[in-house]
Amino acid sequence: MDRTRLETLLTEVHEGRTGIDEALTRLRDLPFEDLGFAKLDHHRALRTGMPEVIFAAGKTTAQVAKIFAHMAQAGDNVLATRASREMFEAVRAVEQRAEFHETARAITLTQTPAVPGKGTVAVVCAGTSDLPVAEEAVVTARLMGNTVELIADVGVAGIHRLLAQREGLQSARVLIVCAGMEGALPTVVAGLVNAPVLAVPTSVGYGASFGGVAALLGMLNTCSPNVSVVNIDNGFGAACIASLINHL
Repeated sequence: MDRTRLETLLTEVHEGRTGIDEALTRLRDLPFEDLGFAKLDHHRALRTGMPEVIFAAGKTTAQVAKIFAHMAQAGDNVLATRASREMFEAVRAVEQRAEFHETARAITLTQTPAVPGKGTVAVVCAGTSDLPVAEEAVVTARLMGNTVELIADVGVAGIHRLLAQREGLQSARVLIVCAGMEGALPTVVAGLVNAPVLAVPTSVGYGASFGGVAALLGMLNTCSPNVSVVNIDNGFGAACIASLINHL
């Protein structure tokens, strides 16, 4: 339930096209629906502009499928992150319209058009190994109504590859930059653009990368003032922030 749908419902009641009992039925699960093992926050989109999202990791396949089905019944767009193909097959058994994004490890259902963003969100990743995190950001940002351009494999080890993408970088309203190893790419990108850069450290790298901690610390110590950093591998969180910025 988002602001647009609530306004439509209230207008229908006011104009006599929808009865009070029907309206109450449609509102019965506000602010949340209790499934016992999960409490679904159907009210979140109305409060924050973004619906609740399913973090599938750590949940059973049956739990993911049931949560997804109930969120779909509420009429919202649905996103499950960190999902397996097994989870997708269980979801598809109860909701045939669901789509699986294998690289992003995400399941989506689009039911209502999201409010479009004002510009383009560029998602940039240093190497092909960073694509799962970058694709998670892409899928999330698109579901939230944003035009997204993915710029892949432009890490600093071959800086000419990045410079060849300067036009796309500079035309973006907000950028998400994913990198592992030493995490230098967001700082370099930020020095080329007049836009906010959301840096996403990834867990890609050898031993001393400490599962993304080295990239995280490097990004936190950036000398570019237009960089902000999210948690390791958190493409979803970066996309949420980028979407909020792009809708301002």
